[in-house]
Amino acid sequence: MTKPKIRVLSASSGAHGAAGPLENHEEAELFDAYSSAVIHAAEVISPAVVYIEVSRRNPAAGDARAARSGPHATGSGFIFTPDGYVLTNSHVVHGAGRIDVTLNDGRRMRAEPVGDDPDTDLAVIRIGGNDLIAAKLGDSQRIRVGQLAIAIGNPFGFQYSVTAGVVSALGRSLRSQSGRLIDNVVQTDAALNPGNSGGPLVSSRAEVIGVNTATILPAQGLCFAIAVNTAKLVAAQLMRHGRVERAWIGMAGQDVPLPRRLVRFHSLPTHSGVMAASVEAGSPAERAGVMRNDVIVAFGGSPVAGIDDLQRMLTGDRVGKPSELTVIRGVEKHALEITPAPRQ
Repeated sequence: MTKPKIRVLSASSGAHGAAGPLENHEEAELFDAYSSAVIHAAEVISPAVVYIEVSRRNPAAGDARAARSGPHATGSGFIFTPDGYVLTNSHVVHGAGRIDVTLNDGRRMRAEPVGDDPDTDLAVIRIGGNDLIAAKLGDSQRIRVGQLAIAIGNPFGFQYSVTAGVVSALGRSLRSQSGRLIDNVVQTDAALNPGNSGGPLVSSRAEVIGVNTATILPAQGLCFAIAVNTAKLVAAQLMRHGRVERAWIGMAGQDVPLPRRLVRFHSLPTHSGVMAASVEAGSPAERAGVMRNDVIVAFGGSPVAGIDDLQRMLTGDRVGKPSELTVIRGVEKHALEITPAPRQ
């Protein structure tokens, strides 16, 4: 009796849809390329990433122990100049009594605050040393949705942890702890956790494209970083002045809708505006003639639909420069001239 011939199918034979040797080889090459990009970026940037420990100032303690008696907090940051300037989040170091920084090589040193800007959640501190390894800052205008994004930081105190994902979206707006909107925020699904704050978001070219700042809980994969171009501008002002100069008009406002008939009658570009809830004495708003319950609908020729629009326009370059402020008073439209002052 002739024995039946049995053909054994291996995993690489292509039976039942299994990948053949060629496909396995291609997958390995793709995986290696991805791994190589992450490994390269991590190896280049990690020496510039620092672990930050903060002791909050305790106002009740009146001696030298005050800086050490407050609650303890940790975060991340990265060196961006060879002479020891470090970029991090404002919420990591704001109100710190003492800041200690640990470098990738294990060196631990004291850091001094240079300046912080709660409105963009960015801060600069400085450590001693020269010829330090500094991270290369990229250009956030060159970022594309879908490109590789690598986050490096110290989540929950686990130092120099690396996570990877992609740029999920660009041009997001995120509200800072001060209540001001931060524009042009980068959204990523690279995992961030408490302690990652202030660490770099890096491209496959090992260039910083953002400063990690926030996650949305309990959502997964919704993480955000301040775009590096914003960080460059803010860091430059913090290093020069210790703060970011913004314009001030001296008015408290609230968003209000406008009646449709009023919008049509005055051909207004928006259906809402900012109502002056109060006007400070001696302020630019009072000098310009702004009255309580006036509704601002335009500033400097640009429409104002709400407080966020107005705040966005009150940049440092507006200080001392007369601008036209368009308000609705009752049913009449008025054009006022206002000269913003530096915000104290």
